Amino acid sequence: MGNGATGSGPGALARSRLLVAHEGRRLRSLALWVARRRDGVGAGDTAAGYARAQAPTSYGLVFVFALETAGVSFMLAPYPVAHLVMLVLDLYTVLLALGLHAAAVTRPHVVGPAGVRVRHRTSLDLWIPAELIASAREELRFPDANRSEEGVLDAAVAGQTSLTLEPVRPVTVVGAWGGRARVRTVRCHADEPRAAVAAIRKLLPAAL
Repeated sequence: MGNGATGSGPGALARSRLLVAHEGRRLRSLALWVARRRDGVGAGDTAAGYARAQAPTSYGLVFVFALETAGVSFMLAPYPVAHLVMLVLDLYTVLLALGLHAAAVTRPHVVGPAGVRVRHRTSLDLWIPAELIASAREELRFPDANRSEEGVLDAAVAGQTSLTLEPVRPVTVVGAWGGRARVRTVRCHADEPRAAVAAIRKLLPAAL
């Protein structure tokens, strides 16, 4: 995920608190995933998921980490203390890898009567009121992760975005670590971009 304008971030203590909150949201996502529930999707809302594109990579990472955990556990079996420490760390790594995918599944984009909530796992949660949405369109793009456009937010999944939103004026994005940016174009991914665009366009004045 990248954007073309960045703001100053918080201090070390504030960043530590943000990290704890970030990991807490990831673990909560795991609980919601197990319970087959989604965060922030109410009655009358349309959820636009984006986890499908990243699922193979996510499960692949979990498999690799689990395999590594088994291997390290076997090698350190003669050293009980080191074995226990590494086992806890490795299992936590597997849990966090699962949490990344769980966050994508349980925190979809949300289109509701009042506006659109654009999300990316636990690192982005951008609210755009309906009255600030100028246009929405299906648009497949493959943004360069090493190059950002000024005033553009790219919330890519599996290296791609498929949905572009244009607010009537720049909106403020707050990053996972507290940094702020003003953006005039929001690009994100949706597994079903056509359905997401149709839901968003119902909010626009022209659709009334």
